[in-house]
Amino acid sequence: MKNYQKLEDGVLVKLEKETSGDPQYVKLRVVSDKIIQVMATPVEKFSEEPSLMVVDNKKGKTDWEFRENGKTLVLNTKDLRVEVGATTGDVTFYDKSGKVLLQENNKGNQDFAPVTLGNTQSYRLQKAFNVTPEEAFYGLGQHQTGLMNYRGWQVDLTQYNSVAVVPFMVSSKNYGILWDNNSITKFGDVRPYQPLSKLKLYGKDQQPGGLTATYAFDPKAGKAPIVRKETNINYEFLENQKDFPQGYKLEGGLMTWEGFIESDATGEHRFEMPSSGYVKVWVDNKLLLDRWREAWNPGMSVFKAPLQKGQKHAFKIEWNPDGGVSYLAFRYLTPQTGQDLNKIAFSSEAGDRMDYYFVYGKNLDEVIAGYRHLTGAAQVMPKWAMGFWQSRERYKTQQELLDVVKEFRKRKIPLDNIVQDWSYWKEDQWGSQEFDETRFPDPQGMINELHNQHKTQIMISTWPKFYEGIEAYKQFDQKGLLYKTSINEQIRDWIGKGYVSTFYDAFNPEGRRMFWNLINEKLYKMGIDAWWQDASEPDILSNSSIEHRKALMNPTYLGPADKYFNAYVLQHNKGIYEGQRGTNPNDRVFILTRSAFGGLQRYGAATWSGDIASTFEELGRQIPAGLNFSLSGLPYWTTDIGGFFVENKYDRGPMTPEAQEEWRELNTRWYQYGTFTPLYRSHGQYPFREVFNIAPEDHKAYQSIVYYNKLRYRLMPYIYSLTGQVYHQHGTIMRPLVMDFGADKNVLNISDQFMFGPSLLVNPVHEAKATSRKLYLPANSGWYNLYDGSYQKGGKQITAAAPYERMPLFVKEGSILPFGPDLQYALEKPAETITLYVYGGKDASFTLYEDENTNYNYEQGKFASIPITYNEASKTLTVGKRQGEFNGMLQNRTFNVVFVQPTKGKPLQFDLKPDATITYSGAAKSVKLK
Repeated sequence: MKNYQKLEDGVLVKLEKETSGDPQYVKLRVVSDKIIQVMATPVEKFSEEPSLMVVDNKKGKTDWEFRENGKTLVLNTKDLRVEVGATTGDVTFYDKSGKVLLQENNKGNQDFAPVTLGNTQSYRLQKAFNVTPEEAFYGLGQHQTGLMNYRGWQVDLTQYNSVAVVPFMVSSKNYGILWDNNSITKFGDVRPYQPLSKLKLYGKDQQPGGLTATYAFDPKAGKAPIVRKETNINYEFLENQKDFPQGYKLEGGLMTWEGFIESDATGEHRFEMPSSGYVKVWVDNKLLLDRWREAWNPGMSVFKAPLQKGQKHAFKIEWNPDGGVSYLAFRYLTPQTGQDLNKIAFSSEAGDRMDYYFVYGKNLDEVIAGYRHLTGAAQVMPKWAMGFWQSRERYKTQQELLDVVKEFRKRKIPLDNIVQDWSYWKEDQWGSQEFDETRFPDPQGMINELHNQHKTQIMISTWPKFYEGIEAYKQFDQKGLLYKTSINEQIRDWIGKGYVSTFYDAFNPEGRRMFWNLINEKLYKMGIDAWWQDASEPDILSNSSIEHRKALMNPTYLGPADKYFNAYVLQHNKGIYEGQRGTNPNDRVFILTRSAFGGLQRYGAATWSGDIASTFEELGRQIPAGLNFSLSGLPYWTTDIGGFFVENKYDRGPMTPEAQEEWRELNTRWYQYGTFTPLYRSHGQYPFREVFNIAPEDHKAYQSIVYYNKLRYRLMPYIYSLTGQVYHQHGTIMRPLVMDFGADKNVLNISDQFMFGPSLLVNPVHEAKATSRKLYLPANSGWYNLYDGSYQKGGKQITAAAPYERMPLFVKEGSILPFGPDLQYALEKPAETITLYVYGGKDASFTLYEDENTNYNYEQGKFASIPITYNEASKTLTVGKRQGEFNGMLQNRTFNVVFVQPTKGKPLQFDLKPDATITYSGAAKSVKLK
């Protein structure tokens, strides 16, 4: 009797269960030629709960074939061959040439381990895969450990301030796995991290039993340090603050752990360290970590060191907590061995079925297109959103905000958006979404002035948080739409005397409708243009333990928080997007949110990297964080230019001249980098972040920041065309080098260079006082220096000049870069004259995209594209026939062409005499270039 059933769209296999953790059924579904869904269940029937991430996996019919080959069942599509063991349930994916792409490894830990969540039964889930030795792994959202390639590491998929979770991994072999699970998940090497105590520990005196821990008090206290032997370091959460030695005060203190560590394994050990304050770690007298993070918001670091089995290794941690409450923990993993070196896994805390999608493509763009096929397209952002955003924590009055906008306009520094951060309400009215009239006497008048007089948009912060007892709280509470644990525990926040608060349940459709109705009535009707969704992890109580965080959002409308922990941000933003589109279908939604999840891109949402530190080291970590975010299929991302929170030397009293110059340099380098992220936005705590508050006009910091601002606006035809590609071709704006140069194995681990669109190679400078930087020019292309037009071949590492005022920027050979007019804001005037810089040496093409800028008519075909091509052999540039049309479309324009060749460099200069001029009215025109 056969144990499988061929279905209309796949196959269902019944397995013999050997243990309770084995699957009983495995189901494969053909979603498309390149996408296969794999599901497994340990019980008789699959859970029918709909996915929160995947919106429609049944688009269209796909031709596929099925056959039985002994104990193997084979599914063939145009692009894939997929085999499933009829008795084992193991699934293997092959390309059409028969090469293995990915293979399930079902030996080892149980796939399903029963767990009880309150009154609900569920399962812990784990699935392992065999992979090839040379593979690299990316994506998974935004993580700030500085890693680009996650090979050999564990990635913790837990939503947190500055960690954004997207359970979509992509491989350098051009496939991805969308892990359809909403709970806390681990990826990669999913073995549990071990506490320090699992190593053999010796004190400074080399005696066994623990490290020598020294808790030195603030020198002003005049107290002798507390010295003792310790075997563990775990001050990770609020709950652990009670574990410090009795009577020890962190403020002004310094802690060290010194001695020797000994492992029972030989090889590269990996260490994980959440920390705040100043921390340094040495192994064998080598400094492995040296960072600062604000005391109230720890960040994760990972590093590695080789240890020899049975050998003592000198070890030291030095920690200055830099505050009255601070966080630190330390743990490790022994080396992977044998087959585990070529194994990855996903492991999730809770779920009723195993469910993942294998997504294949000829390149990573196709893999990301497959992800969006499953989870929804990313919209074209409103054109103004691609301009410059000015923000600050925070503008405290209406006048302060207006004065900043006026200063930008007076100085003729381009600006599109001003941001009103939190606490514009009365101190005890968080969640009211109402302006405090003593500080904002006429918010309607303010918004009207911004729109009509200053031509700027305004974004406003609206948390999903409510103070106990306010009117909005009562309305949500009456309908049972609030999480009540924090109310029952009377947890107070940090504002004024401290107020008790909670969040609404965004999993409840009624909760989402009520939240939109609240911000619509109080804010959107006044003309607010964009929504800032802070703390959307949800961060109900910062730095609480994970178990407590789950308790604080329990139960959700859908069930236990354990099962849905990571998906809050998706549901919260869904309500705002659907609410605004329902209220005003002609107005493009723009949401900036501090978290992410699979499918977020379909809700008009972008993500920023959270409350990060203002240091060069943190700037360096932003680059791989953003690149992996892009590889997760979410195209719109940004950081707080300048970092959010600053060291005392910058904001406690007048800065020393040295600190001030360091501050200016840090901001200059961050602005340079931020110009070439998908969204260009400055934000942070004091010192104020406006360029005119950073440095005077005659300072090179000011001049550099304004130069790149104006360059961003000149590039608007290029940038807005990229946003068009995001929707129409599932494009990606901020592109890790592996996307365009994956065949060049040198790029697999490059974490601090990227392509901005198809043409610009961006090389941020993230070291203090650097005037040059090493970078790699990818192979199989030549490269032009953007500034002077000089040319060199790729496939080599170079040391590029990086003077204070400039970041190294290169243009790929065979590129067409369109530059528009000088602008003060994105919609100031149409690009009637476009300067086309054509970089010869290879054929080139670019498609100029335009639409109505702020509405959704492009979804109904109201847009136009102009294909522009260059043929190297004939040296001919062709501006092709315009395709499509829309209301208000520019009918005629001029293209001034500047031709740059390997032997004839030309500088980026907008008053340069063009090599050719094309007067264009929509019909194709060609010119020969010399």
